[in-house]
Amino acid sequence: MIGISKLYLGTVEASDPLRYGRLSNKLPSHMLQFSKDKKPVVVWNVTSRCNLKCEHCYAAVSGPQPELSTEQACTVLDDLAAFGCPVVLFSGGEPFARADLPELAEYAVSKGLRVVFSTNGTLITEEKAAAIKRIGASYVGISLDGREAAHDLFRRTPGAYKAALRAIRICRDTGIKVGLRVTITRDNVQEIPAIFDLMEAERVPRLCLYHLVYCGRGAEIAAQDLNVEERRRTVDLIIDRTARLHGLGFQTEVLTVDNHCDGPYLYLRMKREGNPRAEDALRLLRMNGGNSTGLGIGCISWDGTVYPDQFWRNKPLGNVLEKPFSEIWGNPPADSLLAQLRNRKPRLRGRCAHCRFLDICNGNFRARSEAATGSLWEPDPTCYLTDEEIAEE
Repeated sequence: MIGISKLYLGTVEASDPLRYGRLSNKLPSHMLQFSKDKKPVVVWNVTSRCNLKCEHCYAAVSGPQPELSTEQACTVLDDLAAFGCPVVLFSGGEPFARADLPELAEYAVSKGLRVVFSTNGTLITEEKAAAIKRIGASYVGISLDGREAAHDLFRRTPGAYKAALRAIRICRDTGIKVGLRVTITRDNVQEIPAIFDLMEAERVPRLCLYHLVYCGRGAEIAAQDLNVEERRRTVDLIIDRTARLHGLGFQTEVLTVDNHCDGPYLYLRMKREGNPRAEDALRLLRMNGGNSTGLGIGCISWDGTVYPDQFWRNKPLGNVLEKPFSEIWGNPPADSLLAQLRNRKPRLRGRCAHCRFLDICNGNFRARSEAATGSLWEPDPTCYLTDEEIAEE
């Protein structure tokens, strides 16, 4: 995640310790290797069931899939808490399709885990929001990909927009921190100004804008991804609209997700503009470390399979029913994919191998590289920096 509001405007945000405070003080910031002090945020796809058919869904499967029982899930939560994972993000499918989700969330909070939800919002009621508030969950992220026509088309379900907007208002009025989650393609990039307008009108304090990753149904719409010039214009628009909101006195947290070259691009823009925070932004980007697949983020699927992240679902690492997550994650063999992800620099090829921003990008998304090129280590095709921009100064 690239904190546009944090880096460009110098805001203080609740996620700062998570994003910038988990590096080992024994490691220089330029070293692209795993720190045992940096335990992963865990995205837990607790169910494959979903009431929508979103065109970009990374977790789409055919038919119902086996799920961990409540007892098995609580055992996993015990392990995650003991291992020191800072956050568990309940996702799906649609996580609220699972009846025991409030029970799992409450148990996770009782173990000291920070709990957040990623949801389409359509199943959130006043009663469920009250339960979320009572439990002490930290955040609910609700997907909203544009105005009504665009969102319902993207989600392939009439009425999805109205239900999501209702959920946003319910969470806000219940006192739950709520944010918007947007996946950007050519089908909805023109909706970004309207999304910022909605944030302002509804007083939504957080926005995450996701670059498309080519997996699941997302692989079927890869041709709808933005090209280089479209992506640069879009990131500039996001920066400009974030600055406008803050100029109006609305302190919104805005982040871009799943394309770490947004960080260098933002830094270079700040340099051109003479922004006095440019070098501090670069320092924070180095602290963040770039793409965190296999390092600072991991995934558990509905059947207990562990993956390097929620997108790379063709790379199983083990299963929590056979071995605890802490052992799978914490003690990978030297030749394993996890070990390679934690020391990428010698393996990266092409532009990545000699990019001066490698320490703040970490080679971007390997899952997207593999999907586009067939290789784990070729450059991510969504990097939009020019050869001149990545060259050593």
